Amino acid sequence: MFYYVLKYVLLGPLLRLLFRPRIEGLEHVPDEGAAIVAGNHLSFSDHFLMPAILARRITFLAKAEYFTGPGLKGRLTAAFFRSAGQIPVDRSGREAGRAAIREGLGVLSRGELLGIYPEGTRSHDGRLYKGKVGVAVMALRAGVPVVPCAMVGTFEIQPPGQVLPRIKRVTVRFGEPLDFSRYAGMENEKAVVRAVTDEIMYAVLRLSGQEYVDRYAAEVKAEEQERQRVRRLPGRGGGGAPRQG
Repeated sequence: MFYYVLKYVLLGPLLRLLFRPRIEGLEHVPDEGAAIVAGNHLSFSDHFLMPAILARRITFLAKAEYFTGPGLKGRLTAAFFRSAGQIPVDRSGREAGRAAIREGLGVLSRGELLGIYPEGTRSHDGRLYKGKVGVAVMALRAGVPVVPCAMVGTFEIQPPGQVLPRIKRVTVRFGEPLDFSRYAGMENEKAVVRAVTDEIMYAVLRLSGQEYVDRYAAEVKAEEQERQRVRRLPGRGGGGAPRQG
């Protein structure tokens, strides 16, 4: 019930008024039945803008950190995500990935829409990164179509680290559903799930127009954080005391 109060009374109308989203290809989202909406992930705002413009309810697999944050902000964020029916996912380790797949399949088994960001994390620089194969495993195991989606402009309104979004028009673009029935029963074959995932990411790429990086976003982000850490070390040009020769 709270989901619909947020969507139609509290948050949805405000988001549509402020950001005036252009919606393209909405007819590609099925009116009923299970399907996966797979999109790029550029901003915290993505969690709100896509559900606000869809007629159907969509359930996202959301990172567990949204449900465990400290202080008042953390409690409010957790309450919001739980009330909106979003599912926490632990992203650490192989078993965590299996748990996410089980949760997603549960949503699909009820004939609902499942939202997923195949990159696994927000892009830290606005580029599109290699997709993780969980989306392919779920699509093949559940036998459902995948609707590619591109959020365009959300990185500019709220890049990582910015608390409040800038007020600027954004675009939400949906592509034609991808049918992978030709791979039915092959969800345990690594080459197949990789090929399916890459096809999904290519469809998202065509919709978004982003630069593509054939590496996982989390790996690149970790390397960048390490480089920044090293630059801050004394004697590394990061503002510390200079080394004595």
